[in-house]
Amino acid sequence: MGRVGAIDCGTNSIRLLIADRVDGGKLADVHREMRIVRLGQGVDATGQFASEALARTKDALADYAELMRHHGVEALRMVATSATRDAANRDDFFAMTAEVLGSVVPGAVAEVITGTEEAALSFNGAVGELDSAAAPFVVVDLGGGSTEVVLGSDELTASHSADIGCVRLTERCLHSDPPTAEEVAAARDVVRKGLDEAFRAVPVEQARTWVGVAGTMTTLSALAHKMPAYDSEAIHLSRVPFGELLSVCEGLIAMPRAERARLGPMHEGRVDVIGGGAIIVEELADALRKRGGIEELVVSEHDILDGIALSIAD
Repeated sequence: MGRVGAIDCGTNSIRLLIADRVDGGKLADVHREMRIVRLGQGVDATGQFASEALARTKDALADYAELMRHHGVEALRMVATSATRDAANRDDFFAMTAEVLGSVVPGAVAEVITGTEEAALSFNGAVGELDSAAAPFVVVDLGGGSTEVVLGSDELTASHSADIGCVRLTERCLHSDPPTAEEVAAARDVVRKGLDEAFRAVPVEQARTWVGVAGTMTTLSALAHKMPAYDSEAIHLSRVPFGELLSVCEGLIAMPRAERARLGPMHEGRVDVIGGGAIIVEELADALRKRGGIEELVVSEHDILDGIALSIAD
């Protein structure tokens, strides 16, 4: 297999990885990019994609297709996750992706994957560079519409996809700016119920290391390390002790959106939803400390996107 293109289309963002396969089954990045398109805008309430969300996603995907043609991509895979699983009009999404992706590889189209498949891809992408002595790992992929909790060492042993994510939680509970104490309490109740279900399926007390992936986690690490701007190389495999992590989360939850927007590492597309993500991270940290004695978060820039590319290369 030569050069591959991987696309992860989530509730909040759409991301592209163009990579080459190198010795040992690893990947060498050619190009990596992320855009916030908020495909899942209103899906939790309406059950379908908004026309403007589909238009934003098509614009980004068309640019990605041009990049893949320019870089000579030979095979591609595009996966869609939580929002697309839930949308009644997802056929409109598939028709759009077939039109755009077909210009790169004839017959290519997006595929909706299950929460179990999403968890496996996230795990495979996240743990490849970690020391096996730190296993078992609990990998948490905190997305816009869902949160995947995955346990494993060399291979995945248990997983669960919970219908809690930063976009879904914000739209459902966090309506004020900043959110009221009552809204935060309601959000915590939703998160705890979702995590209780996840922990019944995944024995996180067996884990030695917590690995967080996706934009909420990486942004929290950047803020905890007081980075003046987002620096993916410095964030990758960074460690955040719980004291610093929880301090950053508390600040974001209570912070007005205008103040969040002035934070150097903050992407403008995360400003309105990262408070919801911070609530989920706080509840995860509390549970993992009590259940497994874990006291820090390891943050990886490699995640489901890398897992998708590896699945093509295989």
